[in-house]
Amino acid sequence: MDLSKRQLKENNIIDAAFKVLSLTGFQKAKIEDIAKTAGITKVTLYSYFDSKENLYLAIMYRALQALTEVFYTTIDQNKNESGLKSTKAIFESFFNFCERNFLYSEAILDYFSLISNLSRNPKEDNTQITQSIYFTRIQDLQNLPLKLTVKEMERGIKDGSIRPDIDCVLHTLQGWTMVIGYIKLLSATSTNEAPLLNVSLKSLKTLSLTFAEKALAL
Repeated sequence: MDLSKRQLKENNIIDAAFKVLSLTGFQKAKIEDIAKTAGITKVTLYSYFDSKENLYLAIMYRALQALTEVFYTTIDQNKNESGLKSTKAIFESFFNFCERNFLYSEAILDYFSLISNLSRNPKEDNTQITQSIYFTRIQDLQNLPLKLTVKEMERGIKDGSIRPDIDCVLHTLQGWTMVIGYIKLLSATSTNEAPLLNVSLKSLKTLSLTFAEKALAL
């Protein structure tokens, strides 16, 4: 299906925002720079996105879309393998996704921070955020990567590669916590090559995956 002219323009703005935010981060990004990169005026940009926060929600949505697609691809590539191997591959693909897509990984973390803030401060006026179409789209998608991981763990229990006493939801959340910690360290060091306490983050990733596999294996 062909995209409408408005959808094409909207996608162009999101592409421009991605380029600017990749260089500056969300806080330092300026609407003027995003508009210039998109080849439009600031007034035109505001006719599509009424705030920088709303535009960032669109990037958050793209980030979750991209991560979900990575999970689906990983599961398909491991459909003839054990549930344990597929689950480990999912976590590894999550690590790799964060290394390749730093802005997307930051956007995913910022989204969950946003949800936490909305829960803690229900009396604040957040209608500009909660009424955004992208906020609604993210909510529809936010739990899918977790559910896909749980499903592969459950498959591992059925095929005997994963311990039957495993709480799949709990271990999925533990795996996400492991990756989130990795994202934070990436943010602190700027690159997965930079040593932290004389330990490379690649070595930490390998160790984390080994621990995750041992925790699940029969």
